[in-house]
Amino acid sequence: MLPRFDQLEHVHIVGVCGTLMGSFAAFLRRRGIKVTGSDQNVYPPMSDVLAAAGVVLYSGYRAENLMASGTRPDLVVIGNVIRSDNPEAVAAMNGGFAFTSLPEAMEKLLLVNTRNIVVAGTHGKTTTSSLMAFVLHRLDRKPNFFIGGVPQDLPFSFHVESLEAGTPFVLEGDEYDTAFWDKVPKFNHYLPDDVIFTSMEYDHADIYPDFAAVERAFTGLMTRIRSKGRLILCVDDPNLSKVAAHAQVPIITYSSGSTPSGVDADYRLGSIRAVGDGSMEFDVLAKGSSMPCETLRLKIPGRHNALNALAVWIEARELGLDPWRVRDALAAFQGVKRRQEERGEVNGVLVLDDFAHHPTAVRETLQALKLKYSNRRIVAVFEPRSATSRRKVFQKDYGQAFLQGDATFIAQPYDTSRIAAADQFSSDQLVNDLTALGHSAQLMPSVEEGVAQVTRFARPGDLIAVLSNGGFGGFIPRLLESLRSSR
Repeated sequence: MLPRFDQLEHVHIVGVCGTLMGSFAAFLRRRGIKVTGSDQNVYPPMSDVLAAAGVVLYSGYRAENLMASGTRPDLVVIGNVIRSDNPEAVAAMNGGFAFTSLPEAMEKLLLVNTRNIVVAGTHGKTTTSSLMAFVLHRLDRKPNFFIGGVPQDLPFSFHVESLEAGTPFVLEGDEYDTAFWDKVPKFNHYLPDDVIFTSMEYDHADIYPDFAAVERAFTGLMTRIRSKGRLILCVDDPNLSKVAAHAQVPIITYSSGSTPSGVDADYRLGSIRAVGDGSMEFDVLAKGSSMPCETLRLKIPGRHNALNALAVWIEARELGLDPWRVRDALAAFQGVKRRQEERGEVNGVLVLDDFAHHPTAVRETLQALKLKYSNRRIVAVFEPRSATSRRKVFQKDYGQAFLQGDATFIAQPYDTSRIAAADQFSSDQLVNDLTALGHSAQLMPSVEEGVAQVTRFARPGDLIAVLSNGGFGGFIPRLLESLRSSR
């Protein structure tokens, strides 16, 4: 039995330096709750953020950390990266402490009465949930939100304004599993009222054995939508409609235009065009009409982001928000850190940071960059780091995705020690495949050598897009310094 939120005086977090857990810890401190936490890797910037928030940090996992601050925690929150033999997890479970995962804590402590808007799908979750929260914030709806990234326009990734009935709560609905004792998607705990369902592809090969398992996970989300809610569904992929058939709520559909399934969506994208200030403008067409019912503007480029914004526009319309103010909010949105984020320009070479790691995300990101930076040569630098990209599941797909750029540098996969040799992704093979197709591609044996290779290759006017879902050994700051010293 978990204590009520208003009963919490001290919370201990195991695995506190992850983005979501760190945001949760900082939120608890803002509410006046004592927070202690531990992690295997306690280092900046998250260690600085947590220390500034007043979180007491312990480096490394030890059973005595639970009581090291002198008081017994009312609740121990255990991260999904924590294994069952972790000494703090074992001590919490065997020592009579109330313990939980972060998703279950959300379900039991925060989400019971709020109107929960869950953004789910393989792609676009962070950007769409950030954009939804920003629109609500900009229109003075005082939303709660829980986002698995760092929005440029919001002060926090995790914020609770009120737990009163009907308060909007925007959640990024992650399909990754919850905890070692609760091997279900995190979004199973989020009590959804409204769901935005963006896409569904095979991913997270470490926990989903095949695409059918992914389908089952999202089908479970459809059945959990509460009776007074709705589903906003992208019908570009017919697989989504198959899963959505299990929902027992009204469905509003949207699409990028003509769909493979031939479904005429309730709303679809019309013309997309670049405008003078680096933004893009796109039309929204209603079902059965060839004339725009709305024209929207975004600072973040790409058809995929136009689709994300269209989903948010639909939800805002259903919530009865002022359309003029919604339009202004969409146009003002700056984006999310590590999503097409400009990190610096040195001697005419612009370096950009992006989280893309799935081949579809790589393709869409590079296409978006070509739209926004049409006068630049697009050079991709890729680190296979996610559980899926380190495996050969999409070996051939990457060979097509990177053709959207002008040149590609590929790092060796990050830590394949737990992956069978026969299942490992081959960076050498990808370089060979791209080269055979006439594409400029080079293998980077190490971060240091890769920085030197890219520095030698770069010329004024280039855009270097660094694609990784991790730290990549500090590649970006090292590249920027290398570019400065090379001129």
